[in-house]
Amino acid sequence: MGLAEDELPPLVDAWRQSNPHIVKFWWDVDRAAMEAVRHKHTNETHGIVFTCRSGMLFITLPSGRQLAYVKPRIGENKFGGSCITYEGVGGTKKWERLDSYGPKFVENIVQATARDILCYAMQTLRCCSIVMHIHDEVVIEANPRMSLDAVCQQMGRTPPWAKGLLLRADGYETDFYKKD
Repeated sequence: MGLAEDELPPLVDAWRQSNPHIVKFWWDVDRAAMEAVRHKHTNETHGIVFTCRSGMLFITLPSGRQLAYVKPRIGENKFGGSCITYEGVGGTKKWERLDSYGPKFVENIVQATARDILCYAMQTLRCCSIVMHIHDEVVIEANPRMSLDAVCQQMGRTPPWAKGLLLRADGYETDFYKKD
């Protein structure tokens, strides 16, 4: 964005003040994950379950699918505070110890949940042939008599494990793939 380093903190602070529920969610997740690792027991917040067993931190998503972090332990972050460290593939493409904290766990939870929602939608498209999917898009081949509205309505259905979540799908018809 071309901003100087000293211009960033006020922007970050303003965003956080404008989004207190998201910030609270970050730190609730951070606390739940830390407690699960520190005390080796199951902990839950906002419908997300944190369990540390068999040398893994498992985060159970609302769909029931689990994210797994290998050999978790409490470590120290670059600011001197506590964080969770675990083993995984780092920026060097080598196996190494990585660290995480609430906002980063939330990013993983959100992305994984979005994937689960897309997979649920794909499973409901029984009368279509899925050609491919890219991030949040599904490319299908369907009978020309099938209504685009019917496909979008089907894909916009909320999974049973996400009651109250409002979804909507958009689409277009074309003879070849193009980025919308």
